[in-house]
Parts: sequence; C-alpha cells; structure tokens
Amino acid sequence: MPTNEVKKLAGQTAIYGGTTVISRLLNYLLVPLHTYLFRNAADYGVVGELYAWTSLFIVILTYGMETAFFKFSQDDSIKDRVYTTVVGSLLCTSTLFIVLCSWFAQPIADWLQYPNHPEYVRWFAVIIGVDALTSIFFAQLRFLNRPIRFAAVKITNILVNVLLNLFFLLLCPWLLQKSPDSAFVNAIYNPEIGVGYIFIANLVASVVTMLMLLPGIFRQKFVFDWSLWKKMFRYAFPLLIFGLAGIVNETMDRVLIKRLSPAAEPQASVGIYSACYKISIMMTIFIQAFKYAAEPFFFRKAKDKDAKETYAEVMTAFVLVCSVIFVGIMLYIDIVQYFVGETYRVGLPIVPILLMANLFLGIFYNLSIWYKLTGQTKFGAYIALFGAAITLGLNWLLIPRFDYMGAAWTTFACYLSMMVVSYLLGQKYYHVNYDLKRILFYLVFAVAVYGLSCGVIRLFGIESMALRLVVNTVILIGYLGVLGLMNKEMVRGIMRRG
Repeated sequence: MPTNEVKKLAGQTAIYGGTTVISRLLNYLLVPLHTYLFRNAADYGVVGELYAWTSLFIVILTYGMETAFFKFSQDDSIKDRVYTTVVGSLLCTSTLFIVLCSWFAQPIADWLQYPNHPEYVRWFAVIIGVDALTSIFFAQLRFLNRPIRFAAVKITNILVNVLLNLFFLLLCPWLLQKSPDSAFVNAIYNPEIGVGYIFIANLVASVVTMLMLLPGIFRQKFVFDWSLWKKMFRYAFPLLIFGLAGIVNETMDRVLIKRLSPAAEPQASVGIYSACYKISIMMTIFIQAFKYAAEPFFFRKAKDKDAKETYAEVMTAFVLVCSVIFVGIMLYIDIVQYFVGETYRVGLPIVPILLMANLFLGIFYNLSIWYKLTGQTKFGAYIALFGAAITLGLNWLLIPRFDYMGAAWTTFACYLSMMVVSYLLGQKYYHVNYDLKRILFYLVFAVAVYGLSCGVIRLFGIESMALRLVVNTVILIGYLGVLGLMNKEMVRGIMRRG
C-alpha cells in the first residue's frame, strides 16, 4: 500500500530532517544574535545581500550535477564512475572560480558597492567553491543511505560556525572590554571587522566540513569518464538554468531592494526583509528536510506500479504538514517576533505572505518529479525562467512603490504561478491523480483560521499578549481537532503499520 511508502519517506525525512532541524536551529539561533547585536539594520543588510549572491553562485558551480548524480547512479554498472566524474568536474570548476575571484577581488567589490572590503569577495569565493564541491559528497552519503555520517558532518559544520560567531561577536568584545591591552585578544580580534566575523566563521566551518568529507573520495579508484560527463551535463544543463532562475526567485529580491527601494537607507530595508524572511524557519526547515529525503526516494519509487498513487499521497501529507506549520507560526507570532531584534520587527507583516509563498514552493518541489522522471528537465528550466520573469518584472514595479512589502508579494505571485504551471504541464506529460479538493481545503482552511484569529482579536480589541495567546491556543486546538477528524483513517493506518 502507498501508505507504507509514505511512512518510509516520513522515516527518511525524520532522519535527514532531524539533522536538518538541529543544524538549522543552531544556525538560525545566529539570527537573533546578529539582529540584536547589529541594531543598525543596514549592517545585517550586508549579510543578506552577500548570502543572496552566494546562493546564486553555488547553483552555478554545481550546475545541476547533484540531480544528475542521483539519476545516473541508478545504473549499478557505472555508479562509481558517476561519482568520481562529478567530483572531478566540480573540483576543477570550483578551483577556477576561487582563483578568478581572488584575482579580481577589488573590481568585484567596487561593483558590489563595497569598495573598502575586497576581502569579502575573497572569503566568499572560498566559501562558495568549497560548498559547491562538498555538495556532491553529501549527495553520495544520501545515496548510500548513511544518515549518521551525514548528520555528524552537518552538525559539526554548524557547531563550528555557531561557536566561532559566539567567540568573535560575544567573547572577544567582552574580553577586550575587560582587558583592553590584552596582546592575545588584540592579536586575534579587530572590532572594525564587525559583520565580517560572520563571514569568517562561515569560511572556517566550510573548510572544516570539506576536510571531514575528503577522505571518502580516496576510498575508490578515481576515474573521470569524459563520455559519461557529457551525457550527465546534457541532462543537468536545463537544471542549471532551472536553478539559476530559481535562485533569482528565492534570493535576488535582496539585491533588488538595495537598488530599487524608495527608503532613505535601502541597505536597512534589505536587513529588515532578510531578518523577517527567516521567521519562516519551521516551514523552510521542513521543506529542506523533505527535499533531502524525497528526491532519491522518488527516483527509487519510479519503478513501482503504484508510484503515482504514492506521489499523490505524499503531496497531500506534505500540504497538510505545511498548513499546520503556517497556522502555528502565525497564531504565535507574538512570541515568534522575538526571534529578531526590535529594529527589524517593523517588517512582520511580510511573514504570512512569505510563509504561504514558501508553501507554494514546497508544492512545486513535489510536482517537479514529473519532468525529472521523464527526462524532460527542459520544462523545469522553462518554468523557472517564467518565475524569474515574474520576479524581475514585479519587483521592478512594486519595490519602488512598496519597498520590501512589494518584494514579499512578488515572491508570493512567483511561486503561486510556478506551482500552477508545473501542475498543468505535469498532468499532460505525467498524470498523477492528486487529491486537489483535500489539498485546496487544507490551504484555504489554514488561511481562514489565521483570518479568524485576526478578526477575533480586532473585534474585541484584545491588547494583552497573554489573552491573545489564550485565544489563539483555543483556535489552534479547534483547528487541529478538525484536521484530526478528517485524517483519522490515515493516522490509524500508519499507526497500525508501526
């Protein structure tokens, strides 16, 4: 029965998701640290913009090879050559990227409008190059079902990053205040670097991760198969276009806000938007965890007769969980808001918009299996380019008028459109009988519950946070009760198979 397969995927999502949750939670704990320490939103805007560029170039430097690795590794006779060929390819391109960026650091820094910080370019060149290379090492661990190794390296990466952030941003300033003449502190810490220590911590963590994963490549004979690489690249190239367009949709709003915002200090708008975007932590954590487990699972499941039935059931369960996350975050926004510093809370109205937008993106990830399984990855590129056109066009129109609120609504419109287009094309080329009535109900019900909460609070003029939390808790219990009654058969079925 498909329910067994959904349960299996849920278990794999829990394994990788547990790691992702722990890693992301530790990493996201840096957001309050940064937003409370750097009270000038413009400082955090630097972080948001540079990591937007990082996301873009990691996609360029992996050029779809991670998915190609999963696809071609299904053939047992060549899977070892697939791995070493991809590693060799990424090693060459990442090294070239680091060398070129280091050589042209100053012109790049001038173009980014950080002329006094060419070191940012050099640091991020290494971060991007190393992370692109290690992405295939992590893919290999997922393919081999080695979650313990995967978890250990991921958590080590985050721990190193978090501890170095705490060391440079909290401990060193405290030590310097206590002992201004300390030779040790003055030798390792310079207050003028400021947000740069966030990047240094990331750099060290990325290098440590690579060193932990490198031994795996030496355990097998290294072979670069040029003929195989060309086949993989032909498969992966549309995914590169898809990835580039996807990153435009996901992160380029930070870059555009800086250049189009009507605010007196556009960099501050970038900081506010970036900080509030991260309030959707639980939604993004779940979607990321699901993606880690789902892609290899979907490829393995494709050979089974009941594959499409399983995909439909997975979609319904996915939307259900994401809807609950949306409602949970919004009903307790009075508490969640303290995740960011007070300076940044002016941007809270974008949170429900971005949460729902990310839910649409998660549905799109589910739907994307149709063009990956059928080998028609060009459609993924077309859809993403369509989304990128919406992103660039609407941001150009809305940001000058509505600042970062325009960027939020653009993200919503982009992911909604991509989801709808992917569904319509998928039904034509790889029909899956999704339970649309139930899925739409979950989405509408979640928004209605949030609307009910807002309406009750406004109607009765409830100003006390404690009373608002009580009201929203009652509403949440009712909401979960309705969902429990609707899904009792599925829940009982899964429990019986435990």
